[in-house]
Amino acid sequence: MHLAHYLGLLHRSQTELARAFREIADAHGDEPDVAITCQRLAEECEGDAGRLRPFADRYSEDAPDEPERLHSDLFRGTRSGGLGLLRDLHDLYLMAAECDICWTVVGQAAAGARDKDLLDTVTGGEKHAAGQLRWLRTRMKQAAPQALVVAE
Repeated sequence: MHLAHYLGLLHRSQTELARAFREIADAHGDEPDVAITCQRLAEECEGDAGRLRPFADRYSEDAPDEPERLHSDLFRGTRSGGLGLLRDLHDLYLMAAECDICWTVVGQAAAGARDKDLLDTVTGGEKHAAGQLRWLRTRMKQAAPQALVVAE
C-alpha cells in the first residue's frame, strides 16, 4: 500500500513548512504580525506532523519501496526587504498548498481504507492548511503594493 509514502510525504512537508515558518518569523521580525503569526502557524504544523507520525509508522509496515523523486524542496532560505518578504510569503504559500493537496489525497485514501482515526486527523489538518493559505494570500495582498510599486 503506497499510503505510507504519502503519509511520509505529508509528514515531511508539514515539518519543512514549520521550519520555514520559523525561519521567516525570525528573518522578518520587523513585521510583528508576520513574526507572531508565522510562529503560531509553525506550532500548528508541528502538531499536525506529530499526529501523522503514528499513521506513517503503522502503514509503513506493509509498504513497498518508495518511488523515486517523491519529495521536493520548495524553500531555500529567506530574503531581505519588502520584495524579499513578499517572495518568502509566496514560497510559504506554495509549501502550504502542497500540504493542502496532500491532506486531500491522504483523506481520500483514508476513506478508502475506512480508517476513521486517520480521517479525523486529516480533517484537522485540512482546516489548518485552509487557514494558512487564507492568511498567506491576505498577507501577500497587503505586502504587494509596497514591495512592487513603492521604491525602497
